[in-house]
Formats: sequence, structure tokens, C-alpha cells
Amino acid sequence: MDSKAHVNSEDQLTSLLTSVAQSQNKSVLKLLAELMEEEIEDMELSKIADERYKEKRVKHQDAFWPVSENYSKRGSRGYDAGKKIKGRKRHIIVDTVGLVIAAEVHSASIQDRDSALNLFAQAKCKVPTLRKFFADQGYIGKLQNRCLLETGCLLTIAKKIVDTGFQVIPKRWIVERTFAWLSNFRRMSKDYEHSPLTSKTNIFFNMITIMLHKLAHS
Repeated sequence: MDSKAHVNSEDQLTSLLTSVAQSQNKSVLKLLAELMEEEIEDMELSKIADERYKEKRVKHQDAFWPVSENYSKRGSRGYDAGKKIKGRKRHIIVDTVGLVIAAEVHSASIQDRDSALNLFAQAKCKVPTLRKFFADQGYIGKLQNRCLLETGCLLTIAKKIVDTGFQVIPKRWIVERTFAWLSNFRRMSKDYEHSPLTSKTNIFFNMITIMLHKLAHS
């Protein structure tokens, strides 16, 4: 029964009870008092039923979404069908010694080439003297022309010297080494953060730690 209907029926009974009380009709008063008690009992039963329904709904949600230690920190995620990964991607630009210039954290459903242009613009804004970017073959195509037009920098694709067998791709190992440095930090070993902005900030904080450590031991 709707709560609004409860209020309306209760008001009607109260007005009737008041009007009959003025006429001092005891039999009608008794009848109305019984109706009032039944109405209150129905309201209480309805309230109990609503509470039980909410409890069952919460239990159903808990069964459907298992609660773990980091459940409240999951945040938005995505899936990259090409790389067969789900979650988020960390996108960084480093200099020739592996220090982070620009970084971005976004859903895995966003392709690398789609978010790269914004990252190039950030790097160019921070370091205006940049003239060339190196990237792997995932960035080949129209992105090279757009990078040149919008940032004035060349986007060079690093390729294998020989196509046979395993070979370290020139220049690419620098950024991979930076990812290895960042993975040594507990908060960077997995993506625990709810907000991508927090994860991005952690990249810069950890990079500062790495730089201070290198300066202290130089």
C-alpha cells in the first residue's frame, strides 16, 4: 500500500472520528476505533515488508557483485580486444634517459593512437624544444601527420633492424625500462585507484622518488 494512501485514509478516519465524537455515538466510535487499529496494523506490516525487500535486494547485489578488499576502489574500467587486456592503460612519454615528461591514464577500451595526440600536446607544452617523438608500430598512420601539424614534431616509428627472431626495438626499450622502474612501487604494481587522475598523479610522485634516489647516489 502506498504511503500517500495511508496518510489520506488516516486523515479521513480522523476527521470522521472527530465528527462522530461530537455526536457522542459510542457504537460508531467503537467501530471507527477498530478500523483505525486495522489501518495502523496494515501500515506496520507494509513497513516490515519493505524492509525485508530491501534486505533481500542487498543480499542479491552482494551475491552478484562479490565484495573484496579493493571493491570500493575499482572505478571505471574497459577492455582492449586487440591486446586482450581489461582495466586501464598507463600512457607515458619519457626523455632519452627515461624520465617521465607527460603521462595519461585512461580506460583500456581507448586505443593508444586515439589518446596519443593529447599526450604529445602535453609534452610539447611542457618542453617546447621537443622536435621528435619515437613510438612503436601501433602509432603508424594518420597520427604521424596530425602530430606534425598540431605539435610541429616528427613522429618516428621505431622498427626492427632485422625481421627474423627476437630483437630489442631501438628506442622503445627506454620507455619499457621506465615502466619497470614504476612497477617496483607497490601502488603501481596493480591499478588500485578509483580515479584515473589519482593513478596519473602516482606516476609523477614515484618518478620524483626515482629521480631523488638517483641524485642521492650519483
